[in-house]
Amino acid sequence: MTSEEEVTRRGRARVFDIISLGTQYDFLSCFFDYVLVTMIALNLVILIVDTFDSAVFLRPLYRPVEYVTVAFFTVEYALRVWTADYLYPDRTRQKAVLAFVFSFYGLIDLFTILPYLLPVFFPTGFVAFRAFRVFRILRLFRINAQYDAFNVVVDVLKRQRQQLFSSICMILIMMFASSMCMYSLEHEAQPQVFQNAFSGIWWSVSTLLTVGYGDIYPVTTMGKAMAIVISFLGVGLVAIPTGIISAGFVEQFSRMRTFSQVSDGDDIKFIMLTLEDDHPWSGQRIRDITLPPELIIVTIVRDTNVIVPKGPVRFKVNDKVVLGALEFKDDIGIELHEFEVTSRHPWKDSLIRDISIPKDTTIVSVFRHDRALIPRGDMQIHQGDYVTICKKSQ
Repeated sequence: MTSEEEVTRRGRARVFDIISLGTQYDFLSCFFDYVLVTMIALNLVILIVDTFDSAVFLRPLYRPVEYVTVAFFTVEYALRVWTADYLYPDRTRQKAVLAFVFSFYGLIDLFTILPYLLPVFFPTGFVAFRAFRVFRILRLFRINAQYDAFNVVVDVLKRQRQQLFSSICMILIMMFASSMCMYSLEHEAQPQVFQNAFSGIWWSVSTLLTVGYGDIYPVTTMGKAMAIVISFLGVGLVAIPTGIISAGFVEQFSRMRTFSQVSDGDDIKFIMLTLEDDHPWSGQRIRDITLPPELIIVTIVRDTNVIVPKGPVRFKVNDKVVLGALEFKDDIGIELHEFEVTSRHPWKDSLIRDISIPKDTTIVSVFRHDRALIPRGDMQIHQGDYVTICKKSQ
């Protein structure tokens, strides 16, 4: 690899760090996140203001802001495509680009800039392309990606997806059954209102999910009696998903609270390594480091920040790297603890990737049957395991 290619590779890697990782110790990365959220907020405000006819005199003022934000989104999308192979390191560059372009966030990024790019190539269809601007609201998902607090909702929905699917199926069955019953009872009395089965479906939706809109309602005695029964059943059925989601939030926060209490065990001992200028790890990514199977990188201390080690994180000179060993104690804000998973512990029989833990905490190792295991997402925690955790001191 020539020196020019090496510079390009390092530049692309640095750009990926800034736009994708969002680590708190990197000023440019944090600054990019704040700018991105600000641009999204400005673009959405303009989207709302543009719907008011009385605000037409403001268009000369906010149009330049809109163009700047769209230009920012376009450059961001191009950079994400340019660095897609770092997001998918196990794929070739062409396949990585395709994987990003057709990913959820890749499609959101594309749809939010298409309304401005298409008229450039197809001027005659400008009016039609303006309808695509509604996709800018999807940029809210990008804000969701910047904050872990929003991900709690996603985690709850994922955990409760089977129960939610079952309850939604029950609601749909009730909806179709009630619509057909109401159509059969009311069609002859008011054929202009209950014209077909779809009219019954609209009535069932507005009755089961709301209090009704008053545009379609029964007039016969049997229809009114059926409406009373369906309304009572609808209240109970609609309450089921709400209860499932509420129980999921309670369970989620209970797990996080339980996690904060698992630090009652004995302190674990570890070894700290400081990277000097000539250390072979300096400048390398964690995923590129080869370690003996007996060792594991627990955490990285950089200045006053505690960094959870992940594959894309790059080592720097003067980093303090904590390695799994027999003993470690420090005064810079790290707590290392070990605890046993009992029969009543909430982690029992759970996959590591499904365990909800704070952002500044990581599972270091799992000790099972006199053998130390490196924790991975698909590893299941068993009763009797001794789990080591590392977290930042409060």
